Amino acid sequence: VLAVAGTHGKTTTSSMLAWILEHAGLNPGYLIGGVPGNFGVSARLGETPFFVVEADEYDTAFFDKRSKFVHYRPRTVILNNLEFDHADIFADLAAIQTQFHHLIRTVPATGRLILPHGETALEETLEKGCWSEIERFGENETLGYRLDNADGSVFTVLENGEPVAQVRWDQTGQHSVNNGMAALLAARHVGVTLADGAAALCEFLGVKRRMELRGEVDGVRVYDDFAHHPTAIATTLDGLRRKVGDGKILAVIEPRSNTMRMGSHKEALAASTGAADEVIWYQPPGLDWSLDPVVSESPVPASVSNDIDDIIARVVARKGKPLSVVVMSNGGFGGIHQKLLDALQA
Repeated sequence: VLAVAGTHGKTTTSSMLAWILEHAGLNPGYLIGGVPGNFGVSARLGETPFFVVEADEYDTAFFDKRSKFVHYRPRTVILNNLEFDHADIFADLAAIQTQFHHLIRTVPATGRLILPHGETALEETLEKGCWSEIERFGENETLGYRLDNADGSVFTVLENGEPVAQVRWDQTGQHSVNNGMAALLAARHVGVTLADGAAALCEFLGVKRRMELRGEVDGVRVYDDFAHHPTAIATTLDGLRRKVGDGKILAVIEPRSNTMRMGSHKEALAASTGAADEVIWYQPPGLDWSLDPVVSESPVPASVSNDIDDIIARVVARKGKPLSVVVMSNGGFGGIHQKLLDALQA
């Protein structure tokens, strides 16, 4: 079992890892909380001993409050990052770190943990005890990568400071490069060379609802993204900014997750949108705190709407001008993506 854990990037990294193994002819099974573009389905059994699983820290069941990932018994584990989330389940970051420590204790001594350099919360968790190999990577590190352009769509894989492979792909942002490097190293643990893994990533098609381009009409490009945490919002917008340069970005955001509804991240929301040119916040039914303070503290022009048709009308008014619209929600958002494209087309 190869497991991918962390607050952000699990679905995308799991999809990358499964595709690398598939590209190498290992025909893995996998279980992923999204639909990888290279496969078209979110799970399959596979025909070999290799199985990739998105290892989520959410509780197992109403009768088992341990995180789901303690049941997976992985030999290879990616730890992408660690922040406070799932406020409906965990009291604080320390409670989440305890569950990650339990995951680490299930990894055998012959197993391997893969994580980026400099993740304080992960390092604190490792200090609780780790009996497996640890492999760290980072930008310009002995084992890591070099960004070859600003948006991360080209990067060179380094080993002992020497280039061993290059990846050219449609992903954006340094967070995507980190996800890719973690997947490369996890695949190497089961015998796929870095060069072969990089060749697979050059053909990676992304994941539905992860900066998925839903369509373009008369200069307006509409993206669908799953971001529902301030860090995810910030890194996604930063990645798009690096891609479009001075192009205009409009973020349409629905705070929908349980943690968002509880208001646990509301103080960090305004700052998370700094890479956009404008933000429209959607106040969904049942959100019992006001988005007005988020708007007043916003570093960019921002407004609130509680009507999807109103949001669509405001975007349609921009037709004919180059614009990237990023719709962010972990739900269906009333089908706004297709409604928006239909309205632009009409």
